[in-house]
Amino acid sequence: MSMETLFAISSPIAMLGWIALIISPIIPKWSDRIATYISPGLLSLAYMSLILAFWANAEGGFDTLANVQLLFTQSEIAMAGWLHYLAFDLFMGAWIVREARKASISHWFIIPILPMTLLFGPIGFVLFLALKAGLSLRRNQAPSTKSAQSASA
Repeated sequence: MSMETLFAISSPIAMLGWIALIISPIIPKWSDRIATYISPGLLSLAYMSLILAFWANAEGGFDTLANVQLLFTQSEIAMAGWLHYLAFDLFMGAWIVREARKASISHWFIIPILPMTLLFGPIGFVLFLALKAGLSLRRNQAPSTKSAQSASA
């Protein structure tokens, strides 16, 4: 299979997972299965296949920026990098949705974070952490404010 074909196949597999996350309140169990296991699993298997087949002969490495750039000049290794990106960002998006569900955070707050996670993984992660911390702080302050108002009445 050519790298162009694999690239063309990998994006819809990832998008299936992202769509499942966006509609997860409707299909929570299937969303978890698709976005946590099925889509990232398929992408990871393709990644593993490329690494096993092409890593040993790849030029470059991770010790310098120049070597990282050299490493990704080989199309098979660049494709492996793309699959890595797709799989892990989707896995992170699925984690965000599950954590939001556990913390009773409205899915409407999560929907704008998901595209940020898809496009800029760590930014989406930081936005979710900030949202979760902000909502937690607000929830923790709310009872003390009500208690203070009750005491003054």
